Amino acid sequence: MSQTVKTHKLAVTAILSAAAAILMFLSFPMPFLIPSFVKMDFSELPALLAAFSLGPVSGVAVCLVKNVINVFFSTTGGVGELCNFLLGVCLVVPAGLIYRAKRTRGGALAGALLGSAAMAVCSVPINYFISYPFYTSFMPLDTIIGMYQDLIPSVDGLLACLVIFNAPFTLLKGLLDTLLAFLIYKPLSPLLHR
Repeated sequence: MSQTVKTHKLAVTAILSAAAAILMFLSFPMPFLIPSFVKMDFSELPALLAAFSLGPVSGVAVCLVKNVINVFFSTTGGVGELCNFLLGVCLVVPAGLIYRAKRTRGGALAGALLGSAAMAVCSVPINYFISYPFYTSFMPLDTIIGMYQDLIPSVDGLLACLVIFNAPFTLLKGLLDTLLAFLIYKPLSPLLHR
């Protein structure tokens, strides 16, 4: 790999990391779908663009940098950022690897859909074993489950909450990032590849 290509790859990864960090700050609640402490953001979009244009390692780098930047403003002591990083990796690695093997629109779609599904499935153990043990250190588990029960009163237990609410919400997030990537990738392609 020539020095020019390396420099370009580093510059594009840095720009996409900055965009991802900004998008992470612009998170918003969707209280009609999930308790308001779980926020929606589109910060995986630049990471997905990096994975498609530069490869999965660049996608992972974008996920890492945006979370390192956001940890300085964290309200979760870095736990939320760790979980966000892990989930981002679940999205961008399959997307980047499959697109690298099959460089077509269909390959990109298959990779992003698989990545979105992986992110949704992995959200359950990541939240169960990392996020919520942290949250319960300052908020009783019954209070957290009560926030989910405000939406569906019959939901019972943390695992049920994660399966019924968090996994579909995370899948939706991945699918929205995929849709946005497909809408803007072609116009941005010359900038990403030159």
